[in-house]
Amino acid sequence: MDIAYIEKRRKHKQIYPNTVIVQPTLFAPIIQYVALANAKDIVFEVEDNYQKQTYRSRYYIYGANGKQMLNVPIIHLKSAGKTKTKDIQIDYSFSWQKLHVKTLDSAYSSSPFYEFYKDDIIPVIQKKHKYLLDLNFETITVLNACLDLDFSLQKTKEFQLNIENVKDYRNLSIAKGKSGYSLKKYTQVFDDKHGYISNLSILDLLFNEGTNALIYLEEHKKLFF
Repeated sequence: MDIAYIEKRRKHKQIYPNTVIVQPTLFAPIIQYVALANAKDIVFEVEDNYQKQTYRSRYYIYGANGKQMLNVPIIHLKSAGKTKTKDIQIDYSFSWQKLHVKTLDSAYSSSPFYEFYKDDIIPVIQKKHKYLLDLNFETITVLNACLDLDFSLQKTKEFQLNIENVKDYRNLSIAKGKSGYSLKKYTQVFDDKHGYISNLSILDLLFNEGTNALIYLEEHKKLFF
């Protein structure tokens, strides 16, 4: 489904009230998965320009020393001007994949569900994707299976800054600052040392809550709908 199709449905009074547009982010923050788990229709923005300091190329987990960022390096183009997100390529000049796997092992090996899900998650990180967008969409596909979510990866065909009659949550990809949404606490591996850390990567919720993760996401429906 693209934006033009959504507009066509709206004119024929077929648009659902909880259609959302979001960015295809990397192991998205929990708040974005609240939107994904509770929406009727989901459209992913793929025609925008790449922006730094967003969840497109980074995600945050709970490590032994507290909140920790894991980043996927990208190849910075020498040409001036803006670059489409879908054209951003991943940099493999150093072993960032090994770092991610090692860090996840260290952070979550003692969590209740890491062993259950790691064989689904780790191969996605280890696979050598050329484009960042391909990696992000594969993380979404795998997480959908882990969370028992069922939605298609519908994408935009053109960029629109302002979209009517669709809930625009593309701003959930911004990594700087607080999300502005209040999430319920759940048990985290190192919360006895550093307290509860809200809105980490969906991986934190999945590894700690397992099959209860989807219930947790659905309990927050009123934040968006």
